[in-house]
Formats: sequence, structure tokens, C-alpha cells
Amino acid sequence: MTDQRNSELCEKARAEIKSLRAYQPGKPIDELAREFGLNADDIVKLASNENPTGPSKKAIVAMEKEARELTRYPDGNGFDLKQALCQKLSKDSVAVKPENITLGNGSSDILDFIVKCFVAKGDEVVFSQHAFAIYGLVTKIQGGECKIVPAKNYGHDLDAMAAAISAKTRLVFITNPNNPTGTWLTQTEIADFMAKVPSDVVVVLDEAYFEYVSEAEYANGLTLISDNPNLVVTRTFSKAYGLASLRVGYGISSPEVADLMNRVRPPFNVNSFALAAAVAALGDDEYVAESKAVNDAGMAYLTRSFDQLGLPYIPSVGNFISFEIPPVVSAGVTGVSAAEVDKNLLAVGVIIRPIANYEMPNHLRVSIGTQAENETFIVALTKILADTRS
Repeated sequence: MTDQRNSELCEKARAEIKSLRAYQPGKPIDELAREFGLNADDIVKLASNENPTGPSKKAIVAMEKEARELTRYPDGNGFDLKQALCQKLSKDSVAVKPENITLGNGSSDILDFIVKCFVAKGDEVVFSQHAFAIYGLVTKIQGGECKIVPAKNYGHDLDAMAAAISAKTRLVFITNPNNPTGTWLTQTEIADFMAKVPSDVVVVLDEAYFEYVSEAEYANGLTLISDNPNLVVTRTFSKAYGLASLRVGYGISSPEVADLMNRVRPPFNVNSFALAAAVAALGDDEYVAESKAVNDAGMAYLTRSFDQLGLPYIPSVGNFISFEIPPVVSAGVTGVSAAEVDKNLLAVGVIIRPIANYEMPNHLRVSIGTQAENETFIVALTKILADTRS
């Protein structure tokens, strides 16, 4: 009887929700240890684009101090963090004020807020093939329609995306750098695209990995907001600042758009530990510089290794790289599949990310780890490929 009642109850859920599949994060270390009988301390996780250097010591000190106030709700307006962000981000031609900022439980919170504000049932949301899976998820929850534009060299085809905008389009997502491909867009490309977008269509520029980019022509979305009030830039403390478990991100937009997002933002959506740690990490320039240096060295090592293994890869400017397991290793000889490589890596305690759900069934994405972690991954990958090709 209970099962029947549950079934009847769930049938009343919104059709948009019933049609969804839950977002699948990278496999946790403890889960893999239980599944394969491995020692958790020996497992290498390179699946979720996390910072391998450990958190900023300044962030740890700030959280220890905050622990004394556990009985208090966090500052619902995030005053200190907004002030720190204004000081950090306001330079050259950019002037960020508290009223431009929306704080989120990770930058994915901001993506959700903006869709809730502007997308209703039947409205279109445009984004690229191979783009972050959350875009489609938050769109469908609102009853919106996903208009996915084919990628160009695994990256955004901005001309095609501009052409895809219709009278039904309310929102466009652009990821720069893109996850999971690591491709990137220049300042000129983004500015030219914005000039083609109708003023009543919101463009979200997701810059979750921007701190890792060294290319001089890379776009800084903050410099474009003053001339484009329909532009929202989202960023996070989960990557270069090493605060993934605390879930804190932010959006920068016009005050009017920020006001709308703050109307749908849940009370106290960013906890006290996250607020305190983010303020401290934001002032720790040495930590961010070290994180980038570790990433640069790891990226160089992995690309050299892929070259030596004869594995194609997509040049990346993030803290991850996607590489291909060719379905045919030589004329008429079938190689191991990407799914099989992933399974064999898991069996020896190396967690990376299959990306078949991004329409890339022959690719795998690996995060940049410490040098020891990167070497563990390459040694395991080399052995797996040798065993299958012998």
C-alpha cells in the first residue's frame, strides 16, 4: 500500500522534474574504496577539477575563528565578502560595488537564480554543445527549452550561437574557459558577440576557471558589463581558491539584475565558514600564485605524457584536460574504449571523469593534481593501454 501511495504521489510531481536525470558528480574516494576494497589513502581523485594544493592557511585560521559563533546565522548580505570583492575586482576600467554582487552557494547557485528570474515555460535558453551540464538542468527545471548549438573545434561557435537567438530566447550561457573541453574565448570575440545580442536577452558568462588562464587575449567579462547591462559574470572560490567543500561563488551584474537575483536567493544561502574563508582566501595572493604554478607544471607534464602515449587531447587553459582514447589505434585494429579505460583506472584507485554524457564518448577528462598524483595517473594509464595493445 505504501509503495502504491508513493507512486501516486510522485505521479503528481511536475513533468519537467520527472523527465530529468540527477546531476552525477565525480565518484567519491570513500565510495570507490568500498567498491573495490581499496585503501582510501592510496586513491587518487582527479575527477572534479579540485585544487590539489590544499586550502589556504589563512582560510583555515578564519574558519577556526568563525567556529566560535556556530550558534549564529551567517550574515545574510555577506557584507565583508562583498567589500573584499569590490576591493579585489575594482581596477583599471572596472568599478565593482556591493550592489553589483550576488553571492551564491557555489556559482551554480547564481546560474539557478538567473534562470529563475528570466526563464518561464516555453522560453529558450541557448548554449553550446559540450558545455557545462548544469545549464540544461536548471533550464529544464524552469520548463525552458534548451537550444544547443553545435560546437566548433570542441569550443563555442559564437557566430552560430548569435544566429540561434530567436524571439523566444531569454538567456544565453557561455563558459570561458569551457568545461569539460578547456577551450577559451578572447575579449574581442565576446565583445563582438555581445554586440549581436538583443538587449532583452541575458548573457551569462561563466568564468569559474579564469584564474588559471595566462593568455593575454583572454576575455575579462567584468570589463564588458558597463556597456552591456544584459551581461552577468559568474565566478567561484571552488577552484583556484581551493574552497570547493564550502560552496561559495558570486555573480557580477548591473544593480538591477543583481536585485532580481537577490529576490529569489534563499536566506543565508552562504554559510559563515564559507564567507570567512572566502574573505581570507581572496587576500592570499601567494596561495593563488602557487595554485597556478602547480597547475601549469601539471598541465605541461600531462600533455607531454599524452604526446608520448600517442593520445590526442584538447588544448586546455583550465585546471583539467580532456584526452581521447581513439576507437581505432591502427588500421583495422580496435583499441580499448574510453569507458573501459575509466573502469580499469577505477580498479587501481585512480578516479578521472568520463564525459560521454557531454557527447564525447571517446574522451576522458582528468583534473590537474600534484606531481605525485599526475604520475600515478600516467603510470596506471600507460599500463592499461599497454595491456590492451599487447
